[in-house]
This record gives sequence, C-alpha cells and structure tokens, in this order.
Amino acid sequence: MKERRDQTRLHWQSQLILLLVIPLTSAFVLAQTAQRWPFTPAPHIQAFVIGTAFAALVWILRAATPAAALTGGLFTITLYLWTPGWRTLLWPLLALFLLTFAATRFGRRRKESLGVAEGKRGRTASQVVANLGAAAIAGIPISAHHVWLGLYPGRVALIAAIAVLGEATADTLSSELGEVLGGEPYMLTTFRRVPAGTDGAISLNGTLAGAAGAAIIIAIAAVTLRLSSTESALAFVAAFVGLFIDSLLGATLERRGWLNNDAVNALSTLAAALLAAWAASAISRL
Repeated sequence: MKERRDQTRLHWQSQLILLLVIPLTSAFVLAQTAQRWPFTPAPHIQAFVIGTAFAALVWILRAATPAAALTGGLFTITLYLWTPGWRTLLWPLLALFLLTFAATRFGRRRKESLGVAEGKRGRTASQVVANLGAAAIAGIPISAHHVWLGLYPGRVALIAAIAVLGEATADTLSSELGEVLGGEPYMLTTFRRVPAGTDGAISLNGTLAGAAGAAIIIAIAAVTLRLSSTESALAFVAAFVGLFIDSLLGATLERRGWLNNDAVNALSTLAAALLAAWAASAISRL
C-alpha cells in the first residue's frame, strides 16, 4: 500500500519525463521533414509508414496503451530519420521489442502470484519514454553550436543510443525472467536475501538473462550498423553498468520514496548513454 502511495505521489516525475522528451523528439521530426522533404521525400515516407505500422502492431498485441503505442511510433520515426535505409537502428529496436514482449509474458502466472506482473493494458507512455527516450534524443543536435557548425559527433551518439537499447533490454529481461527462473534475489546494497520483486534486488539468473539480452541487441546493432569490436564492447559495458545503476537507484532512492520507477529507468538509460558516449569520444581522440 505504501509503495502504491509513493508511486502516486511521485507521478509528477513521469509527467516531467514526458514533457522533456516528447516535445524534443516531435520538434526533431517536424524540422527534419520540413527541411528535407522537398529534396528527399522517400526516407520520410518510409519513416512514417514504419512508425505507424509499429504503433499499430504494439497496440494490437496489447503490449502498450494507445498513448504508449503512439509514443513508440514517434521514437521509431525519430530513429529511422536519424539512420535511414536498411542499416538502421530499427533492427535492434525491433529485437528489443520482441525480447521484452516475450519476457513480459513468460511465466505470467507465477508473476501474478507474486504480485509483480505487468498490467494487462501493457506499458504506459511514460514507461516507453523512460526506457527509450535517451536513445531517441541521442541523435538530436540540441544546441545551435551543433546545428550551425555541424560539430555533432554522430558516431559517438550512435554508440550511446545502442547502449541505451541494450540497457533497456537488460533491465526488462533481468526483472521479468529473474522472477520466473528462480534463484535467490539479494539486495544490491546489503547483499541480504529479499523477496522477489523488491526494488533494487538482483539475482544471478536475472543478471545473466539481462546480460544475454544486451549482448543480443548489441550483436544485431554491430552487424547492421557495422560497429567495430571496440564500439560493440563499449556499448555492452555501458549497458551492463546501466543495469547495475538501475538496481542501485532502486535499492536506495526508489525504496526511500524519492524516485519512482520511471525516473529510475530514465536515469539508468541516461547513465548508459553518457558512459558510452564518454568512452567512445575518449577512444576516438587517441
């Protein structure tokens, strides 16, 4: 009951995440369309068709609420406009959706008995933004310095976005599969045994499942986007570190009622993006 009251009291954090990300990505899509449509309309037509199809699929499968499905469609358009063609970020995004959709429904009866199953309406818009927002805005030049001087580090941003997709997949698989596959969950900060579903708890099976999910996402990105072995390793390490930051925030700030789950997810994906971008930028200067 206390957890439910805390989530309601902290709902403003979910609203803030939406207000920070949705207008920015929408403005990027509108600006790209207005600037490039007269010269190269094909990528924009493809982006809107794919984004609409993805949103419809998510809604038909009841994987998300209508608002969340539209949000996912917007992010799909954004990522495609950033990386158009066959070599696109949409391949790892599709893999993320399939893996997390399957993991969420795997062992649902056991999750319901533990009281940790996802709602039957699917994910909300704030959950989608918390998990994928950092990947969507990674490719958006958000300062005049970047826009007018063309100094935005596209390759570094690409590694950051891939790390976000890897972390989001790892987080979902570690929690959804860890609760079903068994294994004793421990609190990250105290290493004491706690009930399944406790904020900040980790288990060996859940961690391995999360690491495997991140590895799959990054392997797909490496093939489709021609990542080097170093770039792939950086994205994986950043995603894996982000997974533990998620657990650390859950064990501390979320348990104390200072952050809700959307804020924890947003901060952990942002941490993965920043770590990947910093490491990739540092290596590129060597």
